[in-house]
Amino acid sequence: MSKKFTAAELHNKLVYLLSPVLSSRRTAAPLAGSLAPLMCEQQDFVLHWIEVINRSNYEMGYQFAAAAPAAFKKLDNAAIEAWIIQAMDTYDRDGLHRGSQVFKQIETWTQAASGTEMATFEEHAHVLELFVCGLAGRPLQLDTANEPWTDTETLYLPPHIAVLPSKAENFSIYKVLATLLWAQGRYGTFHADLAAACIGFAEPARATALLSHLENLRLEARISRVLPGIARDLARLRGSAIDDRCAVLTTPNATVNHSIALLHRLYGVIDAPRHAWSTQLRPAAQNVREARIKREQSELAAALAEWAQNELAPENDPGTEPGTETLERFQINATVNAENDSGIDFELQFDGAPLAPPEHVRQLLDSILQDLGDIPDDYLQGTGADDASAREDAEENESTDARPDTNHEDTTHFYNEWDYKRRHYRKNWCVLRELDVNPATNNFVAETLSKYRPQITQLRRTFEMLRGEDKVLKRQAVGDDIDFDALVSAYADLKSGHELSDRLFTRRHKNERDLAVLFMVDMSGSTKGWINDAERESLVMLCEALEVLGDRYAIYGFSGLTRKRCEIYRIKRFDETYDNNVRQRIAGITPQDYTRMGVAIRHLTKLLNQIDARTKLLITLSDGKPDDYSDHYRGAYGIEDTRQALIEAHRAGVKPYCITIDSEARDYLPHLYGPVNWTLVDDVKRLPLKVADIYRRLTA
Repeated sequence: MSKKFTAAELHNKLVYLLSPVLSSRRTAAPLAGSLAPLMCEQQDFVLHWIEVINRSNYEMGYQFAAAAPAAFKKLDNAAIEAWIIQAMDTYDRDGLHRGSQVFKQIETWTQAASGTEMATFEEHAHVLELFVCGLAGRPLQLDTANEPWTDTETLYLPPHIAVLPSKAENFSIYKVLATLLWAQGRYGTFHADLAAACIGFAEPARATALLSHLENLRLEARISRVLPGIARDLARLRGSAIDDRCAVLTTPNATVNHSIALLHRLYGVIDAPRHAWSTQLRPAAQNVREARIKREQSELAAALAEWAQNELAPENDPGTEPGTETLERFQINATVNAENDSGIDFELQFDGAPLAPPEHVRQLLDSILQDLGDIPDDYLQGTGADDASAREDAEENESTDARPDTNHEDTTHFYNEWDYKRRHYRKNWCVLRELDVNPATNNFVAETLSKYRPQITQLRRTFEMLRGEDKVLKRQAVGDDIDFDALVSAYADLKSGHELSDRLFTRRHKNERDLAVLFMVDMSGSTKGWINDAERESLVMLCEALEVLGDRYAIYGFSGLTRKRCEIYRIKRFDETYDNNVRQRIAGITPQDYTRMGVAIRHLTKLLNQIDARTKLLITLSDGKPDDYSDHYRGAYGIEDTRQALIEAHRAGVKPYCITIDSEARDYLPHLYGPVNWTLVDDVKRLPLKVADIYRRLTA
């Protein structure tokens, strides 16, 4: 059991952890003094999170250490973790200044959380995605930001809401915000140039805030006629009628132009109130919208032409490119659905006959109608060479725009994640970074070699027997020696009048092992202590034995904290030799965060497939089931995502295998790996020898 650290001990640890941001004027002594009164578990908690935060930025680690004592006075560990994640998300998105402000404004956080049951984005993201998916319109993604806004393709929501007393009430604010942001794209907020509408005022930012408020009022009225459940939530939140001067925005025919006209009348008269359900307008949305309009024009023309060529006008020569005359046979009639105010309906005709378009065409038409309000005539023109070039440019832009912000190191990767409830992938959902394990200069490897010297010697002898041995091939046309059995048979054939065979020799052939093995080592926080020691001892013994075989192998660790901080730790690459650097990295393996396995399997499968080998193995050493900080990944969701990643690995020609010490493994590993592709080691002390034995059996 760990003991409470003294101020002097904390000072030494903080100097080690935060030395890059300490100086003669900024020392670790005040931090150590403020952390010394904390309980033992709280001190461990703070030191662990400083290490985690330092992987992104040392200054952020310092700011957390300075604010942590005040946080423990009012918040529990779960709330503090949510606070940390918000700060790091802000740092990733807005930079060091904004991120450190979150740590410095702990009082704001504690006041928000005091007396309430906080609702967090991570906790409710899955339900919110299903909710947004149920709203009509184009598919939308969700992410977090300090203020709620949308670029028309992603809805940005606060990382936490703690305004009302209960978690259910705070979750209702999430639903209201998501609906208002969806409505901005659905009901024409961006049909006008919002930046131009606000630029002429003395304070454009103030004008933009007021326009956001006016648009919220218009959209709330629109939503109340379409979604009565959300309307009730809005009524409970607002509590009073809107200003009579804004009544025009509640009429069915109100548009964004009415909001802009009202802005000119009310600017300087009223200011925009700030509510928990207030949304913001951002100029970036216009850029995303314009890029999508350009892209979808080409996509619609190509989709309609292909559909007409293959289905509607089969008399055309299928080898010819569809042209202007085919597209001009289409007609689109768009009408406002006045019955329930749900938006714009359209009817598609071909040669005057109404028809039901395919799903992908319907989605394109619906998205274009949201952006433009109708389908312009030039959308049904020919797709000549210029249009084809434009379509290629649009596709290139789309592939670029679809990727998240890549202002990170070159080792940042983006991977899909499987949502088993919706039966589809979340595109570019996980952000994964490759990091090097910090080498340790201790004597761990030497001590392991001394501790297991007899076993390692036996392993080497066993593995030597697996090396490619010379095999005698008989009845060869060319060889090293005479095959007497073949010679006797040939002589008998000759005496019988048959032709003499020329295959009278033997030849020695060396069987080569053509395989590549990647070891995926669990570095989650649950491996802390003797499990971590057993994993490192296993790798030392295995590497010592594998050097005898000459097999190609690599070792990577994995851990992570939410989908935005998935991490792979390089211990030994395929192209590295087992030298002192690798030994020091093995000694430096330390427990990190959580066990988000799906993205790690996808990335390591990708690395394995870059190796030219007949047999490819992905062997996982783990102590538990897939898990992450967010409840969203725990349970069935994490297991199903991991299973889907393993299925993908199988399809890619990689054979996965799992070695675990989890006593509950029988409940989930057969579902993940199949009935025979896993092994439970019920005694951690046996893990080092067991790993080597399993490897021998798998590759024999």
